[in-house]
Amino acid sequence: MNSPAGKSLGVLGGMGPAATVAFLARVQALTPARGDEDHIRVIADINPQVPNRHAQPEAAGRVLGEMAVRLRDAGAEVLAMPCNTAHAHAAAIRAAGLPFIDMVAETAKAAKEGAATRAGARRIGVLATPGGEALYAEALAAEGVEMVRLSDADRARFMAAVFGVKAGDVGPAQRAVMRDLAAVLVAAGAEGVIGGCTEVPLLLDAADLAVPLTDSAEVLAQACVDVCRGNGRG
Repeated sequence: MNSPAGKSLGVLGGMGPAATVAFLARVQALTPARGDEDHIRVIADINPQVPNRHAQPEAAGRVLGEMAVRLRDAGAEVLAMPCNTAHAHAAAIRAAGLPFIDMVAETAKAAKEGAATRAGARRIGVLATPGGEALYAEALAAEGVEMVRLSDADRARFMAAVFGVKAGDVGPAQRAVMRDLAAVLVAAGAEGVIGGCTEVPLLLDAADLAVPLTDSAEVLAQACVDVCRGNGRG
């Protein structure tokens, strides 16, 4: 049911758990509130047992669709998912009949606008899984922006860092790897960088880059606040 603070948000999470918890904290922090009752009602399914989005895409889509239905039946009115790669299964999620905030499309739009410090970037680097890269290539092309990709070798380093975060390693060595990968994209001509995997902001800060960093988790959190509170979106 629509609360005094706006529509109830359903979150398909657990991919991975640390990224989902960080995302929920961002939704809370970005919500203008004077007290508890001003915050958005959030119903979260933090499900680390979603089948592997890379190796078992059909099974992953089926499970995500089932999660969306359960969130709807629990009272969610808007859906969001803080996992870029899993947006390949957006159709299965939308089949639940609720508005679904597209993290990839929102982030591509924000990156084109240059985040907070630079406008009109035309070449954007993306730190993402192979599946996430494919989604961002399409979304950025729709915005008239060229995507700068990592090489195969650097993508392997990126994936190792992501799985390190999933195993609980957010230490200095992992952070150094992510900073280096972002620098590689900038050296290749990127005028901005998208953190296109929700593990990226657990290792990389905007201050680590010489160009704007567009954090997909931050973009999605703000979109959730705007949509649920009825601020002219969704």
